Amino acid sequence: MRHTFEQRHQRPIPFRTFLVRQAQYLFSSFILIAFGLSIGVIGYHEFESMSWIDSFLNASMILGGMGPVDVLHTQAGKVFAGLYALFSGLVFLVAAGLVFSPLVHRLLHTFHFEADRNNNN
Repeated sequence: MRHTFEQRHQRPIPFRTFLVRQAQYLFSSFILIAFGLSIGVIGYHEFESMSWIDSFLNASMILGGMGPVDVLHTQAGKVFAGLYALFSGLVFLVAAGLVFSPLVHRLLHTFHFEADRNNNN
């Protein structure tokens, strides 16, 4: 099995390589958020018959944690909004994990690598 991050006994990767890794994780986070946003836009458009712009606004506000903008009129739309809000919370947490994991790993790996090198001397 191939590991994405370097192991404890390996030297930290060069900073330039780290920046490429960080960009890849940022891109993955962007794709996840775009996918989640598209679910919300389509859902609001279909269940509440909102215009595409209003659907985008409501989906963006829920995905961003602010809450809905428009009053919902249908039962199906209200159920969708509740499920989408729960889904959005998970998307937000996973996206944040994707963005911060390379940074936190590099910080901790550098600390542990230095500590191991100092203990072996």
